[in-house]
Amino acid sequence: MKKIFIVFTLLFSVVLTAQQTEYVDFERVDVQLGVKPDSSKVFGIAEYYFRILKNTDSIFIDAINMKFDNVSLNDRYIKLFVNDSKKIIIKSNFKKDSLYKVMFNYEAYPKKSLYFTKRNGDWNIWTQGQGKYTSNWLPSFDDVNEKAEFNLQILYDESYDVIANGKFIKKGRIPENRMWFYNMQKPMSSYLVALAIGKYDVKKEFSKSGIPLEYYYYPEDSLKVEPTYRYTKYLFDFLEDEIGFAYPWQNYKQVPVHDFLYSGMENTSLTIFSDAFVVDSTGFNDRNYVNVNAHELAHQWFGDLVTATSGEHHWLQEGFATYYALLAEKEVFGQDYFDFKLYNSAQDLGRQDVAGNGTSLLNSKSSSLTFYQRGAWVLYALRNKVGDDIFKKAVVNYLNKYQFLNVNTSNFISEVEVLYGKSLSEFVSKWIEAEMFPFNDAVTLLKENSVFIQEYIMVDCETATSKCKEYLGGYISDEAKVKIIAQRSDLVTKDTFRESRKVRQAISQYLTKIPANLQTEYESFLDDKSYITIESALYNLWLNFPSARSRYLSKTRNIQGFSDKNVRLLWLVLHLNTPEFQTDKKQEILNELKSYTNPEHNFQLRINAFNYLDLIGACDDDCKNNLEQATTHHNWRLVKFAKDMLKKHNK
Repeated sequence: MKKIFIVFTLLFSVVLTAQQTEYVDFERVDVQLGVKPDSSKVFGIAEYYFRILKNTDSIFIDAINMKFDNVSLNDRYIKLFVNDSKKIIIKSNFKKDSLYKVMFNYEAYPKKSLYFTKRNGDWNIWTQGQGKYTSNWLPSFDDVNEKAEFNLQILYDESYDVIANGKFIKKGRIPENRMWFYNMQKPMSSYLVALAIGKYDVKKEFSKSGIPLEYYYYPEDSLKVEPTYRYTKYLFDFLEDEIGFAYPWQNYKQVPVHDFLYSGMENTSLTIFSDAFVVDSTGFNDRNYVNVNAHELAHQWFGDLVTATSGEHHWLQEGFATYYALLAEKEVFGQDYFDFKLYNSAQDLGRQDVAGNGTSLLNSKSSSLTFYQRGAWVLYALRNKVGDDIFKKAVVNYLNKYQFLNVNTSNFISEVEVLYGKSLSEFVSKWIEAEMFPFNDAVTLLKENSVFIQEYIMVDCETATSKCKEYLGGYISDEAKVKIIAQRSDLVTKDTFRESRKVRQAISQYLTKIPANLQTEYESFLDDKSYITIESALYNLWLNFPSARSRYLSKTRNIQGFSDKNVRLLWLVLHLNTPEFQTDKKQEILNELKSYTNPEHNFQLRINAFNYLDLIGACDDDCKNNLEQATTHHNWRLVKFAKDMLKKHNK
């Protein structure tokens, strides 16, 4: 039997060596699926409708470690198929220009791409296809050049909410369960297929152009909906106008999930993002969702509508999304904010080159910094070179020409050249193809366009200190004042405390040895609308003024901070190290600190709690058991942290 299988597999070797999109076009995928979180299982019935472009004897669908039965071709059961744990391969006499349907039942226990997490005792299930491949939970196509219309029907417990790509059609009632029906009208790459399951409420509104917008949130976070989703409609309306091409999908939904792998993911019509960005009004001032929000929204055009053919052209997705997100932020936070972010990204790219890690933008192994920030710089420099009108018309032509298709860099550059009337080969060589980022050209360009950047560069207390005190008390930008404080915190006076929240935050971070004459002013930081400022100030005040420690702890006892409880964790540790404060509650306080290492909490909170317990020498057996458990977590940051800490403890 083994020999027969080997021979049978060899029959299909030719199909696996060629790009299937050359002879097969999958047009639609209809899936009924269910998930069983207790066993991490997904199962379903999938139908694939496709057209043959060239005669072939076999087709395949990517499917990682799946089982299949009831396989049929054009509604007739077949036995002639191979499951090699990576693909299901089906043999037949497929004829050019003919339409076919493949259908089968499948089940899988995905190790990647579909994640079963728990939050407050309830399941929070979500997908992340990019980089991990949707084919781990849904038989699909790892080749981004294969685009199809995906329609999902998801069976799950009726007490939960199920969100997926496309338009919600209806719910079908099944005993103790419901079937959610979602329809996509246009094709997309399968890494953009997504679903999220959890306990959610939703706020709805419409864009200026009439697109339904849905903002999901945990029921207990109703007071955080406005600060979390602040400016969302404004960003949507701006991007539609700025890009000049109508939003290409039926609706737009956003949903936060527990322990997400990244900041956010631009699944078609359904952005999934980390619930670390769910903030109150104070948290908004430090760690808001605006940039991620705008970035993932821009991807609906750049990445979802037009998709790069390969990693070599990945900047066409990330560079465009980064650039347009910056433009959207400029509308919210102003021109100086925009210029400063570009300046900082140029600095980061320059440092990357100095470290010997610079690469061409067309290198598929380039860093995220290169794809995102250098890609954005290319568009900024290109727009400056050809002018606003040509740039915007070229973008519209590019989207019109390649919508629902795949693109490479020359496709975009050619659209610009047609309108510009000149070759851009020299520009492409310098900004895109060269390994070194053109740092000097970038900064010169920015200085030509921004007085704010000229001023920021001029103010440098590391090389010329004579005027720094004068600058700090003058009418220069907040960013320049932060730069001075970072370099010369000794220049801070009582008047400096009257500056903006941003400058005050810099004082709390850089003025760590507090002069006695500034104690009262410094204590005012504990009332600031900034969890970063409060955290820094609480620690520095506690350290500098021992006799006032109980007073500081009393004042901040009810402040939690972000979702990682940054202020609360610090408060607990300072409480344990202040013997005279609430002496009868030390064990209770220690137990609370240890409880935050438990699996039900978000990964960043757990990391912070582990760090503090390690710092005070209180990582006991329960703590170490939680560390061991963390080494099997799906989030790579927590896994690496836990393994490193265990290694240190086991030395």
